[in-house]
Amino acid sequence: MNDFNITDDSSTVERLSEQRDAIYEYVVDRFRYHMAKDDIDSALALADEFYEWMDPDQLDNEPTAFYDEHELQELFIERSEG
Repeated sequence: MNDFNITDDSSTVERLSEQRDAIYEYVVDRFRYHMAKDDIDSALALADEFYEWMDPDQLDNEPTAFYDEHELQELFIERSEG
């Protein structure tokens, strides 16, 4: 199901962009931390999960879908009762 509710509301776009940037920075920091501690398995797990984000050639082209937890719950209830 690719029925995304895409918005061009500038405040929402800015907030989500900041969230994505914060997640990216955290992942890269943790990757570096694990590598420095010689915890290769944890570093590779992060790299596997966030490969597209960590690859500079794909970083800005990787679509990111965010959702509102309450909207998702409402949609689930609506569809499971129908």
